[in-house]
Amino acid sequence: MTTQELNNQKNTEQAAIEKRREHLKTESTRIIDMAGNEPNSALKCIHQLSVAGGATEATYVAIEQRVVADQDPTGAYHLALLAQNTPDLPIDARQLIELVVNKGDNDLLLALLKNLPLPPVEVIQARILASDDGEAIGKMNAYLQINPEGYGSQHMLASGQADRIVPLSPARRVDND
Repeated sequence: MTTQELNNQKNTEQAAIEKRREHLKTESTRIIDMAGNEPNSALKCIHQLSVAGGATEATYVAIEQRVVADQDPTGAYHLALLAQNTPDLPIDARQLIELVVNKGDNDLLLALLKNLPLPPVEVIQARILASDDGEAIGKMNAYLQINPEGYGSQHMLASGQADRIVPLSPARRVDND
């Protein structure tokens, strides 16, 4: 490859990066506007975020603010999972998890139990048992029977992943036995 061809390739790659960056900025602005102005739009915003393939930090913050303003446990669940899988997001996953635990229905609680790397098992268990929902209690017991520690289904915890686990409250500690 000649120097000219290498330079052309670099310029083409740089143009593609700039185009992608502009697209993400545009999508971010649109999602932030939606989150700021449309009540109960968190799931729609999260979907748009996925379609765009990413966004600015301000976008994640705007979606989190929408979830909290609406007290939306479903939006909180999905955003908490995003936060667990992308540890550098500027959102408070602990607050989102608490929202799901306090306001979510049994389906969301079971999903949280199964999909969070280390869910607040005792609190989820107490909420589901208090609901007197036999089907949900059966599902929870079956899951905890095969997974008594309550590690989520993605529990392949390597030694370096302990810092990615978000406990339910700041006072609660996670032991790495």
